[in-house]
Amino acid sequence: MTVRISPPAARYVQPDTPREERLKAARGEAPLPFVDIPVVQFCLSRDRDPEVRASAIAGLRELPEGILHEITGSPDTHPRLLELLARLHGLNSAVAERISLNPAADEPTLSFLAERGLGAFGVRPENRSRENPAEPPSEGDAVSEGGAEDDDAKPQEEGAEPEEEEGEAFRTNFQLAKEMTVSEKIKMALTADKEWRMLLIKDINKLVSGSVIKNPRITEAEILLISKSHLNNDDILRDICINKDWTKNYQIKKSLVENHKTPLHFALRFLSGLTDKDLGVLAKSKNVSSVISTQARRLLMNKQKEK
Repeated sequence: MTVRISPPAARYVQPDTPREERLKAARGEAPLPFVDIPVVQFCLSRDRDPEVRASAIAGLRELPEGILHEITGSPDTHPRLLELLARLHGLNSAVAERISLNPAADEPTLSFLAERGLGAFGVRPENRSRENPAEPPSEGDAVSEGGAEDDDAKPQEEGAEPEEEEGEAFRTNFQLAKEMTVSEKIKMALTADKEWRMLLIKDINKLVSGSVIKNPRITEAEILLISKSHLNNDDILRDICINKDWTKNYQIKKSLVENHKTPLHFALRFLSGLTDKDLGVLAKSKNVSSVISTQARRLLMNKQKEK
């Protein structure tokens, strides 16, 4: 599994980086943008040095609330990092809910939260009988943009799972969905609330996931999250593109342009409606197709000539 990070951040997770530098980054003391710090700590939680691993886990446990909310609410956050943060901060109700509603959260993360009734999946964390840290992260690979890879190293800091309430027999949405037929899921997608919509939008069956955006209760905020996501069902983005009410929203239009899964002819159409500032960013971006960045440059040049 690949974790993409910026070149300045990548140097701290390379195997040949001095140990003291890696320790500094693991503690969150490296001179990096705040959005890079949790990603570097996640990579270093797989470091071969046990002290670096422990420091990285401790650093992630101590992330400020603001950074936690920013990274757990972003659909660009890597699924493995979301899983790790769910295990470390699952008892924080706001964080657990943001993760459970994040389109980037995958099945292992949702299953972890659902089985414990955390976040948007039922029992609220503050109702637990004691506040113990969640269990350590699952095994996985961490590879930086610069090519560093540690397959053998895994987070070592152990913790107890949140205590289950004795005798409580509750079934979460996630567990219920596993037992539903396709037709039942489609009906739920068309009528259910936000928690169900954010769960079923990730369903592997395209009829189910595609039905979510036909739900009359879906909000523009949800459409914005979906438009930033890299879903398996490309038809969903196409349906968003042809909905004139949704594409009146500038942020949705911008997200569709930036999403490489958006059909190209739609992305090019929306590109002309973006501000000069956003066109400038896209013209230099390596995260969009060359067609989009080239057209953004042309639009900027034409606007400058008109002036």
